[in-house]
Amino acid sequence: MLEAAPTVSSSMYTLLVLANETGHRINSIRLLRCPDINFQANTIRWRGDQGKIGHEHVTPMVEAATSALLRERGRWCGKGDGPHWVFPAPGDPTQPMSRHLARDWWERTEKAAGIARVSGRGWHSLRRKFVTELKGASLKDLCALGGWKAHNTILKCYQQPDPDAMRFALENRVTLRKA
Repeated sequence: MLEAAPTVSSSMYTLLVLANETGHRINSIRLLRCPDINFQANTIRWRGDQGKIGHEHVTPMVEAATSALLRERGRWCGKGDGPHWVFPAPGDPTQPMSRHLARDWWERTEKAAGIARVSGRGWHSLRRKFVTELKGASLKDLCALGGWKAHNTILKCYQQPDPDAMRFALENRVTLRKA
């Protein structure tokens, strides 16, 4: 998908990197404003008024996200008046890109990458992937990173069983007493 992303849009690569590296919903990502990105502190501020659950928080950025955002900053941030969306609507930089456009770009990128369309796979699948990859982190840290207010949603909806992790746990368990 990353290789095919630039054939769809110059911003698609950055959207994919942010979804993968932050675990946030595409709606929160597409509504980022340039002042939300702090390159000095290497953090992203997620505004409460832009998220599904109204949870304002700040998360650290990894190098992949920082690099992708630095490329995006040169395209839009600081040009003209207005909110300076990181992902402005094509043709109207005073508005953020629409969720419909983000969905369309996902589908076009899948097609360009030669990936078959599967129901349920889309932007949210990167959120599930993020949680499953970080299942070794504390639930408190995982909630803070992905913008969840409570851990119940992570356990109920997002984390997926991982056969390799289960095997590792079984092979490394502490035996209290032999049967």
